[in-house]
Amino acid sequence: MVSWTIKTATYLLLYGGFLTFTSLSASPKNVVDLGYAQYKGNLTFPNAVAYLGIPYAEPPVDDRRWRTPLSLNAARVHAEAGGKIVDASEYPECCVQGTTGSGDAGGAGSEDCLKVNVYAPAGAKPSDKLPVLVYIHGGGYVYGNPRNWPFDHWVHQSPNVVIVSVYYRLDSFGFLSHPSFASNPSLGDLNVGFQDQTEALKWVQKHIGAFGGDPARVTINGESAGGSSIELHLVAPGQDGLFSGAIAQSVYRTPLPSPAQQEPLFDHFAQTAGCGDGSLSTQMACLRRASISALARAQDAAFNGSYNSFHPVLDGKTITELPTVSIQKGQFQRVPLMVGACSNETLSGGPIEQSLPAFFPQLTSSDIAEYEEEYPASDFDSEAQQQQVATGESELICARAIMGGAFAKKTKAFTYRYNQPNPTSGSSAVSHAAENWMMFLGSNTGFNGTTTFTSMTPTETAFAEELIAYWLSFVRSGDPNTHKLARSPTWPAYTSSNKARIVLQEGTPDTSGSVEEVEPERESERCAFVEGKVLKQQN
Repeated sequence: MVSWTIKTATYLLLYGGFLTFTSLSASPKNVVDLGYAQYKGNLTFPNAVAYLGIPYAEPPVDDRRWRTPLSLNAARVHAEAGGKIVDASEYPECCVQGTTGSGDAGGAGSEDCLKVNVYAPAGAKPSDKLPVLVYIHGGGYVYGNPRNWPFDHWVHQSPNVVIVSVYYRLDSFGFLSHPSFASNPSLGDLNVGFQDQTEALKWVQKHIGAFGGDPARVTINGESAGGSSIELHLVAPGQDGLFSGAIAQSVYRTPLPSPAQQEPLFDHFAQTAGCGDGSLSTQMACLRRASISALARAQDAAFNGSYNSFHPVLDGKTITELPTVSIQKGQFQRVPLMVGACSNETLSGGPIEQSLPAFFPQLTSSDIAEYEEEYPASDFDSEAQQQQVATGESELICARAIMGGAFAKKTKAFTYRYNQPNPTSGSSAVSHAAENWMMFLGSNTGFNGTTTFTSMTPTETAFAEELIAYWLSFVRSGDPNTHKLARSPTWPAYTSSNKARIVLQEGTPDTSGSVEEVEPERESERCAFVEGKVLKQQN
Protein backbone atom coordinates (compact mmCIF):
# COMPACT_ATOMS: atom_id res chain seq x y z
CA MET A 1 0.00 0.00 0.00
CA VAL A 2 1.31 3.46 -0.86
CA SER A 3 2.68 5.36 2.11
CA TRP A 4 1.14 8.80 2.27
CA THR A 5 3.06 11.71 3.73
CA ILE A 6 2.04 15.31 3.93
CA LYS A 7 5.74 16.21 3.72
CA THR A 8 5.94 15.12 0.11
CA ALA A 9 2.37 14.67 -1.09
CA THR A 10 0.82 17.02 -3.62
CA TYR A 11 -2.40 18.37 -2.25
CA LEU A 12 -5.47 18.96 -4.31
CA LEU A 13 -6.88 22.18 -2.93
CA LEU A 14 -10.39 23.54 -2.82
CA TYR A 15 -9.44 26.07 -5.44
CA GLY A 16 -9.13 23.41 -8.11
CA GLY A 17 -5.36 23.61 -8.51
CA PHE A 18 -2.38 21.86 -7.02
CA LEU A 19 0.04 23.05 -4.41
CA THR A 20 3.02 21.23 -2.91
CA PHE A 21 4.27 21.71 0.63
CA THR A 22 7.67 20.30 1.55
CA SER A 23 8.88 19.44 5.03
CA LEU A 24 9.16 22.38 7.35
CA SER A 25 11.47 22.94 10.25
CA ALA A 26 10.03 22.40 13.68
CA SER A 27 8.58 25.61 14.99
CA PRO A 28 6.12 26.60 17.69
CA LYS A 29 3.44 26.74 15.00
CA ASN A 30 3.58 23.03 14.28
CA VAL A 31 4.78 21.47 17.53
CA VAL A 32 2.37 20.50 20.31
CA ASP A 33 3.35 19.57 23.87
CA LEU A 34 1.02 17.01 25.46
CA GLY A 35 3.00 16.91 28.69
CA TYR A 36 4.15 13.33 28.18
CA ALA A 37 5.45 13.90 24.62
CA GLN A 38 5.88 16.61 22.00
CA TYR A 39 4.68 16.03 18.45
CA LYS A 40 5.68 17.80 15.27
CA GLY A 41 2.95 18.10 12.65
CA ASN A 42 2.86 19.51 9.15
CA LEU A 43 2.01 23.09 8.28
CA THR A 44 -0.12 21.98 5.35
CA PHE A 45 -1.51 25.50 4.91
CA PRO A 46 0.01 28.66 6.34
CA ASN A 47 -2.76 28.67 8.95
CA ALA A 48 -3.35 24.92 9.50
CA VAL A 49 -1.35 22.08 11.03
CA ALA A 50 -2.00 18.34 10.66
CA TYR A 51 -0.76 16.14 13.51
CA LEU A 52 -1.04 12.61 12.18
CA GLY A 53 -1.14 9.28 13.98
CA ILE A 54 -1.20 10.44 17.60
CA PRO A 55 -1.91 7.36 19.78
CA TYR A 56 -4.90 7.57 22.13
CA ALA A 57 -4.83 4.05 23.63
CA GLU A 58 -2.47 1.14 24.08
CA PRO A 59 -1.95 -1.05 20.99
CA PRO A 60 -4.62 -3.81 20.98
CA VAL A 61 -2.22 -6.56 19.92
CA ASP A 62 -1.36 -10.08 21.05
CA ASP A 63 -3.41 -10.90 24.14
CA ARG A 64 -5.17 -7.51 23.81
CA ARG A 65 -7.00 -8.67 20.67
CA TRP A 66 -10.77 -8.44 21.22
CA ARG A 67 -10.40 -6.71 24.55
CA THR A 68 -11.58 -3.34 25.81
CA PRO A 69 -9.04 -0.67 24.85
CA LEU A 70 -6.53 0.26 27.53
CA SER A 71 -6.01 3.94 28.25
CA LEU A 72 -2.76 5.26 26.83
CA ASN A 73 0.28 4.62 29.01
CA ALA A 74 1.70 8.13 28.96
CA ALA A 75 4.80 7.02 30.88
CA ARG A 76 5.58 4.47 28.18
CA VAL A 77 5.16 7.04 25.40
CA HIS A 78 7.31 9.52 27.33
CA ALA A 79 10.09 6.97 27.77
CA GLU A 80 9.98 5.93 24.12
CA ALA A 81 10.19 9.56 23.00
CA GLY A 82 13.43 9.90 24.95
CA GLY A 83 13.09 13.65 25.22
CA LYS A 84 12.90 14.10 21.43
CA ILE A 85 10.09 15.64 19.43
CA VAL A 86 8.05 12.83 17.86
CA ASP A 87 7.42 13.06 14.13
CA ALA A 88 3.67 13.22 13.42
CA SER A 89 3.96 14.22 9.78
CA GLU A 90 2.81 11.01 8.07
CA TYR A 91 -0.53 9.29 8.08
CA PRO A 92 -0.39 6.11 10.15
CA GLU A 93 -1.39 2.70 8.89
CA CYS A 94 -5.16 2.31 8.93
CA CYS A 95 -6.89 -0.33 11.02
CA VAL A 96 -7.06 -3.74 9.34
CA GLN A 97 -9.53 -3.50 6.50
CA GLY A 98 -12.30 -5.87 5.45
CA THR A 99 -13.71 -6.39 1.99
CA THR A 100 -16.09 -3.79 0.57
CA GLY A 101 -18.16 -6.67 -0.82
CA SER A 102 -17.19 -5.80 -4.38
CA GLY A 103 -14.95 -8.79 -4.95
CA ASP A 104 -11.90 -7.25 -3.32
CA ALA A 105 -9.84 -8.81 -0.55
CA GLY A 106 -9.26 -6.89 2.65
CA GLY A 107 -6.31 -7.26 4.97
CA ALA A 108 -4.36 -4.03 4.54
CA GLY A 109 -3.51 -2.08 7.66
CA SER A 110 -2.28 -2.74 11.17
CA GLU A 111 -3.66 -3.78 14.53
CA ASP A 112 -1.59 -1.03 16.17
CA CYS A 113 -3.99 1.59 14.89
CA LEU A 114 -5.69 3.26 17.85
CA LYS A 115 -4.66 6.74 16.81
CA VAL A 116 -6.11 10.08 15.86
CA ASN A 117 -5.29 12.75 13.32
CA VAL A 118 -5.62 16.23 14.78
CA TYR A 119 -6.03 19.29 12.53
CA ALA A 120 -5.51 22.58 14.32
CA PRO A 121 -4.88 26.25 13.53
CA ALA A 122 -1.19 27.05 13.31
CA GLY A 123 0.12 28.32 16.63
CA ALA A 124 -3.09 27.52 18.53
CA LYS A 125 -2.67 27.76 22.32
CA PRO A 126 -4.50 26.13 25.25
CA SER A 127 -5.95 29.50 26.16
CA ASP A 128 -7.70 29.75 22.76
CA LYS A 129 -10.47 27.35 23.88
CA LEU A 130 -11.55 26.60 20.33
CA PRO A 131 -14.58 24.39 19.56
CA VAL A 132 -13.75 20.84 18.55
CA LEU A 133 -15.13 18.48 15.88
CA VAL A 134 -14.48 14.74 16.37
CA TYR A 135 -15.10 12.77 13.17
CA ILE A 136 -15.89 9.03 13.06
CA HIS A 137 -15.57 7.55 9.59
CA GLY A 138 -17.94 5.23 7.77
CA GLY A 139 -17.45 1.97 5.91
CA GLY A 140 -20.06 -0.34 7.37
CA TYR A 141 -17.87 -0.97 10.44
CA VAL A 142 -15.88 -3.18 8.04
CA TYR A 143 -13.48 -0.82 6.27
CA GLY A 144 -12.48 2.85 6.13
CA ASN A 145 -9.36 4.97 6.45
CA PRO A 146 -9.36 8.51 7.90
CA ARG A 147 -6.68 9.66 5.48
CA ASN A 148 -9.37 9.45 2.76
CA TRP A 149 -11.30 12.27 4.42
CA PRO A 150 -8.72 15.01 5.22
CA PHE A 151 -9.64 18.12 7.18
CA ASP A 152 -6.69 20.43 6.43
CA HIS A 153 -8.83 22.55 4.10
CA TRP A 154 -11.62 22.80 6.70
CA VAL A 155 -9.26 24.40 9.20
CA HIS A 156 -7.76 26.53 6.43
CA GLN A 157 -11.25 27.86 5.63
CA SER A 158 -12.16 28.34 9.29
CA PRO A 159 -9.01 28.55 11.46
CA ASN A 160 -11.01 28.75 14.67
CA VAL A 161 -11.76 25.06 15.23
CA VAL A 162 -9.81 21.92 16.07
CA ILE A 163 -10.73 18.71 14.24
CA VAL A 164 -9.98 15.15 15.35
CA SER A 165 -10.41 12.11 13.09
CA VAL A 166 -10.54 8.71 14.80
CA TYR A 167 -9.13 5.32 13.84
CA TYR A 168 -11.00 2.42 15.45
CA ARG A 169 -10.90 -1.35 15.08
CA LEU A 170 -12.99 -2.70 12.21
CA ASP A 171 -14.64 -5.89 11.02
CA SER A 172 -13.74 -8.99 13.07
CA PHE A 173 -10.95 -7.12 14.89
CA GLY A 174 -13.47 -4.62 16.23
CA PHE A 175 -16.72 -6.53 16.46
CA LEU A 176 -16.12 -10.24 16.94
CA SER A 177 -19.01 -11.49 19.07
CA HIS A 178 -19.88 -14.61 21.04
CA PRO A 179 -22.52 -14.87 23.79
CA SER A 180 -19.95 -16.31 26.21
CA PHE A 181 -17.98 -13.05 26.13
CA ALA A 182 -20.71 -11.46 28.28
CA SER A 183 -20.46 -14.09 31.02
CA ASN A 184 -16.73 -14.79 30.78
CA PRO A 185 -14.76 -11.63 29.94
CA SER A 186 -11.51 -13.59 30.04
CA LEU A 187 -12.48 -14.85 26.59
CA GLY A 188 -12.95 -11.40 25.07
CA ASP A 189 -15.05 -8.25 25.15
CA LEU A 190 -17.94 -7.16 22.98
CA ASN A 191 -18.13 -4.06 20.79
CA VAL A 192 -14.45 -3.21 21.22
CA GLY A 193 -14.48 -1.11 18.03
CA PHE A 194 -17.20 1.09 19.51
CA GLN A 195 -15.32 1.17 22.81
CA ASP A 196 -12.28 2.43 20.87
CA GLN A 197 -14.31 5.44 19.78
CA THR A 198 -15.30 6.18 23.37
CA GLU A 199 -11.66 5.88 24.48
CA ALA A 200 -10.72 8.39 21.77
CA LEU A 201 -13.36 10.80 23.11
CA LYS A 202 -11.88 10.40 26.60
CA TRP A 203 -8.40 11.16 25.23
CA VAL A 204 -9.83 14.28 23.59
CA GLN A 205 -11.20 15.41 26.95
CA LYS A 206 -7.77 15.07 28.52
CA HIS A 207 -5.53 16.43 25.79
CA ILE A 208 -7.34 18.53 23.18
CA GLY A 209 -6.55 21.69 25.14
CA ALA A 210 -2.91 21.39 24.12
CA PHE A 211 -3.98 21.82 20.49
CA GLY A 212 -6.05 24.89 21.36
CA GLY A 213 -9.33 23.02 21.74
CA ASP A 214 -12.01 23.32 24.39
CA PRO A 215 -13.02 19.93 25.87
CA ALA A 216 -16.33 21.46 26.96
CA ARG A 217 -17.26 22.22 23.32
CA VAL A 218 -16.92 18.95 21.43
CA THR A 219 -19.24 18.01 18.55
CA ILE A 220 -19.18 14.42 17.29
CA ASN A 221 -19.78 13.83 13.58
CA GLY A 222 -19.91 10.78 11.34
CA GLU A 223 -21.30 9.48 8.06
CA SER A 224 -22.88 6.07 7.32
CA ALA A 225 -21.40 3.67 9.92
CA GLY A 226 -19.95 6.84 11.40
CA GLY A 227 -23.48 8.26 11.56
CA SER A 228 -24.62 5.02 13.17
CA SER A 229 -21.80 5.43 15.68
CA ILE A 230 -23.01 8.94 16.48
CA GLU A 231 -26.50 7.57 17.13
CA LEU A 232 -25.03 4.94 19.45
CA HIS A 233 -22.96 7.49 21.38
CA LEU A 234 -26.11 9.55 21.86
CA VAL A 235 -27.92 6.66 23.59
CA ALA A 236 -25.18 4.46 25.06
CA PRO A 237 -24.16 4.58 28.74
CA GLY A 238 -20.80 6.05 29.68
CA GLN A 239 -20.96 9.02 27.30
CA ASP A 240 -21.80 11.81 29.75
CA GLY A 241 -19.54 14.83 29.37
CA LEU A 242 -17.75 13.54 26.28
CA PHE A 243 -19.50 15.82 23.76
CA SER A 244 -21.94 18.72 23.55
CA GLY A 245 -23.27 18.44 20.00
CA ALA A 246 -23.82 15.81 17.30
CA ILE A 247 -23.96 15.60 13.50
CA ALA A 248 -25.26 12.34 12.02
CA GLN A 249 -25.00 11.91 8.25
CA SER A 250 -26.79 9.08 6.43
CA VAL A 251 -27.17 6.97 9.57
CA TYR A 252 -26.50 3.31 8.78
CA ARG A 253 -29.52 1.65 10.39
CA THR A 254 -27.94 -1.78 10.49
CA PRO A 255 -29.48 -4.34 12.85
CA LEU A 256 -27.91 -4.69 16.27
CA PRO A 257 -28.31 -8.43 16.79
CA SER A 258 -27.68 -10.19 20.06
CA PRO A 259 -24.32 -11.94 20.52
CA ALA A 260 -26.23 -15.23 20.32
CA GLN A 261 -27.54 -14.29 16.87
CA GLN A 262 -23.96 -13.65 15.77
CA GLU A 263 -22.69 -17.01 17.02
CA PRO A 264 -22.99 -18.74 13.61
CA LEU A 265 -20.87 -15.94 12.16
CA PHE A 266 -18.27 -16.52 14.89
CA ASP A 267 -18.24 -20.25 14.17
CA HIS A 268 -17.76 -19.70 10.44
CA PHE A 269 -14.98 -17.21 11.08
CA ALA A 270 -13.14 -19.41 13.57
CA GLN A 271 -13.39 -22.47 11.35
CA THR A 272 -12.13 -20.58 8.29
CA ALA A 273 -9.23 -19.14 10.29
CA GLY A 274 -8.19 -22.66 11.30
CA CYS A 275 -9.36 -22.25 14.89
CA GLY A 276 -12.68 -24.09 14.88
CA ASP A 277 -11.73 -27.02 17.10
CA GLY A 278 -11.74 -27.44 20.87
CA SER A 279 -13.35 -25.39 23.62
CA LEU A 280 -14.16 -21.73 23.15
CA SER A 281 -11.15 -20.86 25.27
CA THR A 282 -8.96 -22.95 22.99
CA GLN A 283 -10.48 -21.33 19.91
CA MET A 284 -9.86 -17.81 21.26
CA ALA A 285 -6.26 -18.66 22.13
CA CYS A 286 -5.82 -19.94 18.59
CA LEU A 287 -7.39 -16.81 17.11
CA ARG A 288 -5.08 -14.61 19.17
CA ARG A 289 -2.08 -16.48 17.76
CA ALA A 290 -3.37 -16.32 14.19
CA SER A 291 -1.77 -13.99 11.66
CA ILE A 292 -3.55 -10.90 10.42
CA SER A 293 -3.66 -12.42 6.94
CA ALA A 294 -5.41 -15.56 8.22
CA LEU A 295 -7.98 -13.49 10.10
CA ALA A 296 -8.46 -11.15 7.14
CA ARG A 297 -9.20 -14.08 4.83
CA ALA A 298 -11.61 -15.52 7.39
CA GLN A 299 -13.53 -12.28 7.88
CA ASP A 300 -13.78 -11.75 4.12
CA ALA A 301 -15.09 -15.31 3.71
CA ALA A 302 -17.71 -14.68 6.38
CA PHE A 303 -18.93 -11.43 4.80
CA ASN A 304 -22.34 -11.74 3.20
CA GLY A 305 -24.00 -8.35 3.25
CA SER A 306 -25.20 -6.20 6.13
CA TYR A 307 -26.42 -8.75 8.64
CA ASN A 308 -23.73 -11.37 8.06
CA SER A 309 -20.87 -9.05 8.89
CA PHE A 310 -19.12 -7.93 12.02
CA HIS A 311 -20.70 -4.82 13.53
CA PRO A 312 -22.06 -3.65 16.91
CA VAL A 313 -24.28 -5.99 18.91
CA LEU A 314 -26.80 -5.39 21.65
CA ASP A 315 -24.65 -6.59 24.54
CA GLY A 316 -26.61 -5.17 27.49
CA LYS A 317 -23.54 -3.33 28.77
CA THR A 318 -21.84 -1.16 26.18
CA ILE A 319 -25.08 -0.86 24.21
CA THR A 320 -28.04 -1.62 26.43
CA GLU A 321 -31.02 -0.99 24.15
CA LEU A 322 -31.84 -0.64 20.49
CA PRO A 323 -31.03 2.99 19.64
CA THR A 324 -34.44 3.72 18.11
CA VAL A 325 -36.14 2.40 21.25
CA SER A 326 -33.97 4.66 23.42
CA ILE A 327 -34.79 7.60 21.17
CA GLN A 328 -38.51 6.81 21.35
CA LYS A 329 -38.26 6.87 25.15
CA GLY A 330 -36.40 10.18 25.14
CA GLN A 331 -33.33 8.51 26.62
CA PHE A 332 -30.51 10.27 24.80
CA GLN A 333 -27.95 12.99 25.38
CA ARG A 334 -29.60 16.41 25.41
CA VAL A 335 -27.37 18.06 22.80
CA PRO A 336 -28.13 19.97 19.58
CA LEU A 337 -28.40 17.66 16.56
CA MET A 338 -27.89 17.96 12.82
CA VAL A 339 -29.10 14.90 10.92
CA GLY A 340 -29.82 14.15 7.28
CA ALA A 341 -29.47 11.90 4.28
CA CYS A 342 -28.92 11.94 0.53
CA SER A 343 -31.93 12.12 -1.78
CA ASN A 344 -31.62 8.64 -3.31
CA GLU A 345 -30.02 6.58 -0.54
CA THR A 346 -30.09 2.81 -0.52
CA LEU A 347 -27.61 0.09 0.37
CA SER A 348 -29.37 -2.85 -1.21
CA GLY A 349 -32.10 -2.01 -3.70
CA GLY A 350 -33.86 -4.67 -5.72
CA PRO A 351 -37.25 -6.27 -5.08
CA ILE A 352 -38.65 -5.41 -1.65
CA GLU A 353 -39.46 -9.02 -0.82
CA GLN A 354 -35.80 -9.99 -1.32
CA SER A 355 -33.71 -7.00 -0.31
CA LEU A 356 -35.43 -6.03 2.95
CA PRO A 357 -35.30 -9.50 4.58
CA ALA A 358 -31.67 -9.79 3.48
CA PHE A 359 -30.87 -6.57 5.33
CA PHE A 360 -33.30 -7.16 8.22
CA PRO A 361 -33.57 -10.96 8.68
CA GLN A 362 -36.19 -10.75 11.43
CA LEU A 363 -38.79 -9.33 9.03
CA THR A 364 -41.52 -11.86 8.25
CA SER A 365 -43.63 -12.36 5.15
CA SER A 366 -46.46 -10.46 6.86
CA ASP A 367 -44.07 -7.56 7.51
CA ILE A 368 -43.14 -7.51 3.85
CA ALA A 369 -46.81 -7.46 2.91
CA GLU A 370 -47.22 -4.38 5.11
CA TYR A 371 -44.23 -2.77 3.40
CA GLU A 372 -45.76 -3.38 0.00
CA GLU A 373 -48.96 -1.74 1.21
CA GLU A 374 -47.07 1.23 2.67
CA TYR A 375 -45.00 1.66 -0.51
CA PRO A 376 -47.55 1.08 -3.32
CA ALA A 377 -46.31 1.27 -6.89
CA SER A 378 -48.83 4.04 -7.55
CA ASP A 379 -46.86 6.40 -5.31
CA PHE A 380 -43.75 6.22 -7.47
CA ASP A 381 -42.57 7.04 -10.98
CA SER A 382 -41.04 3.62 -11.54
CA GLU A 383 -40.45 0.24 -9.95
CA ALA A 384 -36.80 1.18 -9.44
CA GLN A 385 -37.81 4.30 -7.51
CA GLN A 386 -40.26 2.29 -5.40
CA GLN A 387 -37.52 -0.19 -4.49
CA GLN A 388 -34.97 2.52 -3.75
CA VAL A 389 -37.31 4.43 -1.44
CA ALA A 390 -38.63 1.33 0.33
CA THR A 391 -35.14 0.02 1.09
CA GLY A 392 -33.38 3.36 1.49
CA GLU A 393 -35.81 4.75 4.05
CA SER A 394 -35.46 1.77 6.39
CA GLU A 395 -31.72 1.40 5.90
CA LEU A 396 -30.74 5.07 6.06
CA ILE A 397 -33.15 7.90 5.37
CA CYS A 398 -35.71 7.61 8.17
CA ALA A 399 -33.10 8.28 10.84
CA ARG A 400 -33.58 11.90 9.81
CA ALA A 401 -37.24 12.02 10.88
CA ILE A 402 -36.91 9.61 13.81
CA MET A 403 -33.96 11.38 15.40
CA GLY A 404 -34.91 14.89 14.30
CA GLY A 405 -38.43 14.58 15.70
CA ALA A 406 -37.27 13.25 19.07
CA PHE A 407 -34.46 15.77 19.52
CA ALA A 408 -36.67 18.67 18.49
CA LYS A 409 -38.86 17.94 21.53
CA LYS A 410 -35.96 17.96 24.01
CA THR A 411 -33.28 20.25 22.58
CA LYS A 412 -32.93 21.55 19.00
CA ALA A 413 -32.60 19.80 15.68
CA PHE A 414 -31.67 20.73 12.12
CA THR A 415 -32.30 18.30 9.28
CA TYR A 416 -31.18 18.24 5.66
CA ARG A 417 -31.58 16.52 2.32
CA TYR A 418 -28.36 16.38 0.35
CA ASN A 419 -29.26 16.75 -3.30
CA GLN A 420 -26.07 16.90 -5.38
CA PRO A 421 -24.83 13.79 -7.23
CA ASN A 422 -21.22 12.72 -7.03
CA PRO A 423 -20.09 14.07 -10.43
CA THR A 424 -17.78 11.10 -10.99
CA SER A 425 -20.50 8.49 -10.41
CA GLY A 426 -21.92 8.67 -13.92
CA SER A 427 -25.43 8.87 -12.48
CA SER A 428 -27.92 11.62 -11.75
CA ALA A 429 -28.96 9.83 -8.55
CA VAL A 430 -27.80 11.35 -5.29
CA SER A 431 -26.55 8.12 -3.84
CA HIS A 432 -25.10 7.11 -0.49
CA ALA A 433 -21.98 9.10 0.52
CA ALA A 434 -22.34 11.63 -2.30
CA GLU A 435 -21.54 14.47 0.11
CA ASN A 436 -18.16 12.93 0.95
CA TRP A 437 -16.92 13.65 -2.55
CA MET A 438 -17.84 17.30 -2.14
CA MET A 439 -16.66 17.84 1.42
CA PHE A 440 -13.33 16.04 1.09
CA LEU A 441 -11.62 17.28 -2.06
CA GLY A 442 -13.29 14.92 -4.52
CA SER A 443 -12.49 11.76 -2.56
CA ASN A 444 -13.75 8.40 -3.87
CA THR A 445 -12.99 5.46 -1.59
CA GLY A 446 -11.22 2.49 -3.17
CA PHE A 447 -10.17 -0.92 -1.86
CA ASN A 448 -8.02 -1.61 1.20
CA GLY A 449 -8.03 1.90 2.59
CA THR A 450 -7.15 3.66 -0.65
CA THR A 451 -8.87 6.62 -2.27
CA THR A 452 -8.76 8.74 -5.43
CA PHE A 453 -9.00 12.52 -5.30
CA THR A 454 -10.53 14.29 -8.30
CA SER A 455 -10.16 17.97 -9.18
CA MET A 456 -13.13 20.23 -8.50
CA THR A 457 -14.70 22.96 -10.60
CA PRO A 458 -15.18 26.51 -9.24
CA THR A 459 -18.89 25.75 -8.74
CA GLU A 460 -18.10 22.58 -6.80
CA THR A 461 -15.49 24.41 -4.76
CA ALA A 462 -18.02 27.11 -3.84
CA PHE A 463 -20.57 24.48 -2.80
CA ALA A 464 -17.97 22.65 -0.70
CA GLU A 465 -17.16 25.90 1.08
CA GLU A 466 -20.86 26.41 1.79
CA LEU A 467 -21.20 22.92 3.29
CA ILE A 468 -18.08 23.30 5.42
CA ALA A 469 -19.29 26.68 6.68
CA TYR A 470 -22.67 25.22 7.75
CA TRP A 471 -20.99 22.27 9.48
CA LEU A 472 -18.40 24.36 11.31
CA SER A 473 -20.99 26.97 12.26
CA PHE A 474 -22.84 24.19 14.06
CA VAL A 475 -19.60 23.09 15.72
CA ARG A 476 -18.87 26.64 16.86
CA SER A 477 -22.35 27.63 18.03
CA GLY A 478 -24.76 24.68 17.94
CA ASP A 479 -26.53 26.37 15.01
CA PRO A 480 -25.62 26.06 11.30
CA ASN A 481 -26.69 29.65 10.66
CA THR A 482 -24.50 31.63 13.06
CA HIS A 483 -21.36 31.49 10.91
CA LYS A 484 -22.75 30.42 7.53
CA LEU A 485 -21.60 32.08 4.32
CA ALA A 486 -23.39 35.31 3.50
CA ARG A 487 -24.73 33.82 0.27
CA SER A 488 -26.23 30.78 2.01
CA PRO A 489 -29.91 30.66 2.96
CA THR A 490 -31.06 30.34 6.55
CA TRP A 491 -31.27 26.71 7.62
CA PRO A 492 -34.62 26.32 9.44
CA ALA A 493 -34.89 24.41 12.70
CA TYR A 494 -36.88 21.18 12.55
CA THR A 495 -39.84 21.19 14.94
CA SER A 496 -42.93 19.09 15.59
CA SER A 497 -45.15 21.79 14.14
CA ASN A 498 -42.86 22.80 11.26
CA LYS A 499 -40.88 19.92 9.75
CA ALA A 500 -38.74 22.26 7.72
CA ARG A 501 -35.32 21.30 6.43
CA ILE A 502 -32.70 22.52 4.02
CA VAL A 503 -31.98 21.01 0.61
CA LEU A 504 -28.23 21.23 0.04
CA GLN A 505 -27.38 21.59 -3.63
CA GLU A 506 -25.07 23.49 -5.97
CA GLY A 507 -25.66 26.99 -7.23
CA THR A 508 -22.99 29.05 -8.96
CA PRO A 509 -19.59 30.20 -7.69
CA ASP A 510 -21.30 33.34 -6.36
CA THR A 511 -24.78 32.16 -5.38
CA SER A 512 -26.16 29.31 -3.31
CA GLY A 513 -28.44 26.70 -4.82
CA SER A 514 -29.64 25.46 -1.43
CA VAL A 515 -33.29 25.99 -0.55
CA GLU A 516 -35.72 25.33 2.29
CA GLU A 517 -38.43 22.67 2.00
CA VAL A 518 -40.92 20.95 4.27
CA GLU A 519 -40.66 17.22 4.89
CA PRO A 520 -43.31 15.64 2.59
CA GLU A 521 -46.31 14.26 4.44
CA ARG A 522 -46.02 10.84 2.80
CA GLU A 523 -42.37 10.61 3.83
CA SER A 524 -43.37 11.41 7.42
CA GLU A 525 -46.04 8.70 7.30
CA ARG A 526 -43.68 6.12 5.82
CA CYS A 527 -40.98 6.87 8.37
CA ALA A 528 -43.51 6.52 11.19
CA PHE A 529 -44.25 3.07 9.75
CA VAL A 530 -40.52 2.28 9.60
CA GLU A 531 -40.07 3.43 13.19
CA GLY A 532 -42.83 1.03 14.21
CA LYS A 533 -40.79 -1.86 12.82
CA VAL A 534 -37.87 -1.23 15.19
CA LEU A 535 -38.07 -4.55 17.01
CA LYS A 536 -38.04 -6.46 13.73
CA GLN A 537 -35.35 -4.27 12.19
CA GLN A 538 -33.33 -4.38 15.44
CA ASN A 539 -31.95 -0.87 15.01
